[in-house]
Amino acid sequence: RPNALRTKTSSHFNLKETMALSVRGLPKLSTTKASKATRVVTRASMWYGPDRAKWLGPYSDNACPSYLKGEYPGDYGWDSAGLSADPETFAAYREAELIHARWAMLGALGCVGPELTGDSSLAPNPWFKQGALIFQDGGLDYLGNPSLVHAQSIVAVLACQVVLMGLAEAYRVNGGPAGEGLDKLHPGESFDPLGLADDPDTFAELKVKEIKNGRLAMFSMFGFYVQAIVTGKGPVENWQEHIADPWNINGFTEIFATKFTPN
Repeated sequence: RPNALRTKTSSHFNLKETMALSVRGLPKLSTTKASKATRVVTRASMWYGPDRAKWLGPYSDNACPSYLKGEYPGDYGWDSAGLSADPETFAAYREAELIHARWAMLGALGCVGPELTGDSSLAPNPWFKQGALIFQDGGLDYLGNPSLVHAQSIVAVLACQVVLMGLAEAYRVNGGPAGEGLDKLHPGESFDPLGLADDPDTFAELKVKEIKNGRLAMFSMFGFYVQAIVTGKGPVENWQEHIADPWNINGFTEIFATKFTPN
């Protein structure tokens, strides 16, 4: 009898723990894996649920709206404009933010890359001049290798991008041969070639890392645009000049520059 009572009590607590963690972005845990449940509580509860990290830290008790419950990755309880009050609007904004975040991460890498490549076949070039190389004699060699991608027609490049991205987005939103009704935002189910969703605990944490890095990348892209307009230079060159003379070359001094168009 005592053993049966202990078993029942343990199962009850495991069930409560599973229910507490069954929020958007966190996996439903098996009640038979107590050790894994403990690991999830320790690692993932800081990003999800009512005890997650919030935007005002210890002063966030009355500063977070009731409809932000920590169900989604990147929810810090801040919504001063009420953008998340309507569930349908919130879902649309969440999808738009995540897609823009992924593009921003790719874009930030693409803006820095051309300035970091400096071999004989591909001279360093700011990102806002890189696309114009396709109009030069001989076209544009991706990564300086003519046997990789040798682009000579902007029309052909544009057509390939529209077709390939259109098919990818249509498949993401509407489904396809791999199945219908799949998760439109994250890997897993029928499409996960890298196995990112194999471990639910790790996957929940990766979602948080993705949106945090994506938000930083969106701010970075905005900074790259402003730098290009104000200084006419790329981010790497701006950074090198700032490191060489941080007191005289920084955001406060360069914002008053008279050159407002890239040259």
